Amino acid sequence: MNSIGIAGFWLQDVDSLSSGNSRLLMVFVAMVAVAMVAQAIALIVLAVGAAKARKRSLEIAEEVRAKLMPVIEGAQEFVHDTVPKIKVITENLVETSYVVRAKAQEFDVTLSDANQRTRKQVARIDGMVTSTLTAAGELAATIQHSIRVPVREVAGLVNGLKAGVDVLVGRMKGFGYGRGSTAKRPGDDSDLVL
Repeated sequence: MNSIGIAGFWLQDVDSLSSGNSRLLMVFVAMVAVAMVAQAIALIVLAVGAAKARKRSLEIAEEVRAKLMPVIEGAQEFVHDTVPKIKVITENLVETSYVVRAKAQEFDVTLSDANQRTRKQVARIDGMVTSTLTAAGELAATIQHSIRVPVREVAGLVNGLKAGVDVLVGRMKGFGYGRGSTAKRPGDDSDLVL
């Protein structure tokens, strides 16, 4: 039934309602009343639950706030104290980077200059060593030639003297040829070394 029909029942005369319909109407009204009471109870339970939840959440929020406030204040003090120090550190780092960059450029120039000088000195020493080795080779060849020629001449002279002595010794032995069987005959020059 709809609400117009219910309103229509109320507007009718009492006599016009039958006893069956009036019972139905009372049952219906009782059911609506029970439903409204159940809704009211549910709303009250929900309101009480929401109030308890709100109270608990406020307690938790207050507890969190109480615990976090010292940490937040400490962090604020830390940040407040360290900001100037960090600024000084960053300024020092900037200055240090400029100094390091300047020194690196200066070191690069010095190293390039030293490298260039070293190359010149190495080239000069290489030339000196090359000329020294060339001169030493030429000197060794000259000394060898200077020694070899006189040694050959002396060796030739010694060989000539030896040959002459051998010839003289052989002739002297030749004067006594008839005396011994081991004596050599004159004209036998098989022992001569030239």
